[in-house]
Amino acid sequence: MMEFILVTGMSGAGKSRAINALEDIGFYCVDNMPPKLIPKFAELCLQTGDTLSRVAVVADVRGGALFGDLFEAMSVAKSFGVKHKILFLDCDDTTLARRYKETRRQHPLVTDEVQTVSKAISAEREILKPLYDNTDYLIDTTLLSTSQLKARISTLFLDEPMDSMPVQCMSFGFKYGYPSEADLMFDVRFLPNPFYVPALRNKTGLDDEVRQYVMDNDMTKELERRLYDLIDYLLPLYRNEGKSQIVIAIGCTGGKHRSVVLTEQLAAHVAVAGARTIINHRDIEKL
Repeated sequence: MMEFILVTGMSGAGKSRAINALEDIGFYCVDNMPPKLIPKFAELCLQTGDTLSRVAVVADVRGGALFGDLFEAMSVAKSFGVKHKILFLDCDDTTLARRYKETRRQHPLVTDEVQTVSKAISAEREILKPLYDNTDYLIDTTLLSTSQLKARISTLFLDEPMDSMPVQCMSFGFKYGYPSEADLMFDVRFLPNPFYVPALRNKTGLDDEVRQYVMDNDMTKELERRLYDLIDYLLPLYRNEGKSQIVIAIGCTGGKHRSVVLTEQLAAHVAVAGARTIINHRDIEKL
């Protein structure tokens, strides 16, 4: 079966970097393809057999009026037997505006009527909402470096079947903002904080001393038991629904100690159950 990824999302959110990462792991990628050409392109890919078995196409608001044909085009491609997945790259509005200011590029929706980047970003969100609501893979690049985005793309799509459901276990710090891509989010700031133990402050949840400090607590043990029960109940339901991935985010204040420990514990538990597991410690290297 051909693996066909439709890459879309906000302008400035990193679609070009995502395409580069997909090319690095063997996808044949086409940027800014007019939607009406997608069915014909997909049909040609099918005719090549295994030659073009992994394909990614970028379609976004740069297509102007042609972008409105996207859903119809994907429906036609589906009639040919092409099952596609949507990868949506998102980013918060403030960061998008800053990126445009730094690069001095013009947003594709800036016109005589829409004269500011902020208004263009709002208009773009409205246009992309149907795609956002139907996305299979959502990546928020607000706090991701280029290497982190590449790692996320590789983990999602490297030699894995399209119908598998990877479970991404993410730690994060609330002081840096919550992850918008999270399907489930848990706050563990009520647990004893290793930050206030001088010998542990500069270590992370990956260190044995911190892990032992966090786990050697009755509240943590009870939380872990209840969390495992909930996740064990929910994952089969998400899988049966056909969800392409699930992101479970666990947050503490800074994203270095408690959330890291619980994320590692949860990932190990999910892996034992046979799920494909991705671990992402978003803020562990921040000061």
